[in-house]
Amino acid sequence: MPVVTIESWPVEKEKKAELIKKITEVFISLGIPAQAVTVIIHETELANWGSAGEQHSIKFKDLKR
Repeated sequence: MPVVTIESWPVEKEKKAELIKKITEVFISLGIPAQAVTVIIHETELANWGSAGEQHSIKFKDLKR
């Protein structure tokens, strides 16, 4: 029973269903039944995420989400 965990910035509600469906489809193509696949999305606000010493809320302030 695969469990896929996605660590991401906030994702638009409309995109979450698509993301879950497409990830599940990958496992279906490998012969694993959809009922066995679990997808968990953990969202972290940009202010709580950083890389290279810079907070992502600043680094990506112009990013259109």
